[in-house]
Amino acid sequence: MNRLRFHRDYVQDFNYLCTLIIRNANYMNKGTINTILGIVIIFGILIGYSLLTAPSKEELLKRKRQEDSAFIAQKQNFINDSIKAALQKNAPVVKDSASKKPIKDSTTKVVANDSTNINGAYGKFSASIKGENKHTVIETDLIKIKFAEKGGGISYVELKKYKTFDKKPLILFNTDTSNFNLTFQSDYKFINTSGLFFSPYFYNQALQGKDSVVIGGKDSIQFAMRLYPNVNDSVKHTDNYIEFLYSISSDNYMIHFTVNFVKMQKIVDANSTYLALDWKLDLCQQEKSHKNELLNTTVYFKPSADDVDFLKESKDDKKEKLPNIKWVSFKQQFFTSTLISSTNFASANIETATRKDTIFPGYLKTLTTSLTLPFSNSDKLSYPMAFYFGPNHYKTMRKYNLDLERQIPLGWSSPYILGWINRWMVIPIFNLLSQTGMNYGIIILILTLILKIVLLPIAYKTYMSSARMRVLKPEVDEIGAKFPKKEDAMKKQQATMALYKKAGINPMAGCIPMLLQMPILIALYRFFPASIELRQESFLWATDLSSYDSIYNFGFNIPFYGDHISLFTLLMTISTIIYTKLNNQMMGTNTQPGMKFVMYAMPVMFLGFFNDFASALSYYYLLANLITFLQMWLFRKFVNEDKIHARIQENKKKPTKNSGFQKRLEEMAKKRGYSQK
Repeated sequence: MNRLRFHRDYVQDFNYLCTLIIRNANYMNKGTINTILGIVIIFGILIGYSLLTAPSKEELLKRKRQEDSAFIAQKQNFINDSIKAALQKNAPVVKDSASKKPIKDSTTKVVANDSTNINGAYGKFSASIKGENKHTVIETDLIKIKFAEKGGGISYVELKKYKTFDKKPLILFNTDTSNFNLTFQSDYKFINTSGLFFSPYFYNQALQGKDSVVIGGKDSIQFAMRLYPNVNDSVKHTDNYIEFLYSISSDNYMIHFTVNFVKMQKIVDANSTYLALDWKLDLCQQEKSHKNELLNTTVYFKPSADDVDFLKESKDDKKEKLPNIKWVSFKQQFFTSTLISSTNFASANIETATRKDTIFPGYLKTLTTSLTLPFSNSDKLSYPMAFYFGPNHYKTMRKYNLDLERQIPLGWSSPYILGWINRWMVIPIFNLLSQTGMNYGIIILILTLILKIVLLPIAYKTYMSSARMRVLKPEVDEIGAKFPKKEDAMKKQQATMALYKKAGINPMAGCIPMLLQMPILIALYRFFPASIELRQESFLWATDLSSYDSIYNFGFNIPFYGDHISLFTLLMTISTIIYTKLNNQMMGTNTQPGMKFVMYAMPVMFLGFFNDFASALSYYYLLANLITFLQMWLFRKFVNEDKIHARIQENKKKPTKNSGFQKRLEEMAKKRGYSQK
């Protein structure tokens, strides 16, 4: 599961890694040896990533146990599939009495023509097949929820503190885009609650009969939908019921949900050992970038004895069967609908699919889960659960202690240091600055300055290393002039290494500081696109820092680039190219033509990659480049390279000592020289 998360993150992290290496290629290309060192560093990073993500013995054993559990659960999965087939076979066809055509809108009163077949399909619940699909609305300070009498489930959720990208109410799902169903056995028939009518019930008797309730402050409410069996063909038995109990607090996105079986031991078949709970949502677009939101929409889940995992977003259709699941979540870019068990679901079938027939504008994906609950027939049986309908906000999710916050892609998987940096450094600073009420564009500027100050010693050390290499460049060029032939490459390399050793310079000194700052830079690459705080926050020309800042729409799509111009991304690309050019001129390096092309081509490639990304990220990179320009100018102004050169000349007069790294390089060079002879 950790490897699954890593492969999703690897491409983006490695792309940014390449950008950093290209931008700092000057430090790795001072002659042939530095080019080789640069290649070694790149391969070292790749090998390091591979080692970090390689499964341990414990993980392999855990996978084996999971495979065994999955095999044991196959019988249960087979039963679930049989349930679906039986439901399709037994489901009644409701027709209009005049036209004899199926009724598509279930909001009107249901009229059954073939009562014999329907009664046969629903047995002791045949009195509940008729009704009018009314809704009970409960509204809090945070959410507006509708409960449908048909099916008894939540049929509508609106988050009141948020709007869609086009300023419409933010509706996670409604009657047309959701389906919630409990399946059990009665009279050896599979009973599907989604086709039956429940009765609303308020535990506060003063609210009985109301179809709309508003609560605020610290208030809470208990509301239930009850399904009653028949006393006879037309009368319901109110002493026995299946209850969907909802406990709602005004200041909480978590809704406690309990399924109660009250005095149903003579109604539900005694040999029943399980219940099937099915939940399906057709998710719709909430953000400006449909493409980017689609890449952040999938099913997340929390195994009882493992880390949070998910189905890969890049595949249109994906299925997985899992044993012992704590919760299942239908996650979008900034919002989530989650079903949580107080104990565990015995098993779960999860699926993401893209319907070929687009059912509404802005359709994203169809997410489905089929959950199994153990059943033992008794006088009262309860299944405590909870729904989370809310934002993917780190602090909000973390307070529930359910690992819900791990749905926010902050870099939780290998290398874990990215998640640690975001959790313990970036997020606290960002939240502290957010409390000031400043514009988020200014907050990003201050955050960038703070991080640049933290990284200043590393940047200074990197510059000093490059300065030492620069003052030695004339002598390195002299060595190159002594060995102009290709067959003398080894001699030139050995002479260059000898010069570095006498001067007391470590060729790796400029690369290691750069590698040390990479985790922070990559962590920020994760942080900005995932921060809901930036959603619909404007700065300068950007109307939404969590999405792209289009200044011109083409009206058509350009391959690789897109259908618009994001100005922050364009400025970031231009600044990166200028930085590369100025840095090359300042270092005075003669970069190989192939490498030089790559150094300038990579920023152009990332122009297309970042064009649809969060404008806050491009804005941060632009600020980082501008501050780096200032740093380089200050270093150049206050560092006396004549003194550096004089110190190097003094070092040459001292006895030289071979470091372990230099010894290994010399041994490798000698071996290659002998093989050539």
